Amino acid sequence: SVDVVDGAGAAVDQLNELECVDGRIWANVWQSDTIVAIDPGSGELEATVDASGLLSEAQQADADVLNGIAALPDDEFLITGKLWPEALVVRFVPVEATS
Repeated sequence: SVDVVDGAGAAVDQLNELECVDGRIWANVWQSDTIVAIDPGSGELEATVDASGLLSEAQQADADVLNGIAALPDDEFLITGKLWPEALVVRFVPVEATS
């Protein structure tokens, strides 16, 4: 096993639904709208994805937590949650940090 830590060395827990793709582990963080990419050798986070805003306000009213991630061909992922009205095909695109 490996301890998962963020860039400051703080432990990252509550990981749920793991998916291994191209030498990286993707996981959703339970009870949040966050998906993380983890280096399996070091346990360090390589990326954080904010999945909030994928559902409209009307859809969010009946939906529960983000709860599923599956790898698809061509660098796409299928993500869904408990009581979500649909599964969504997404592609994670790097963005520059803002200050």
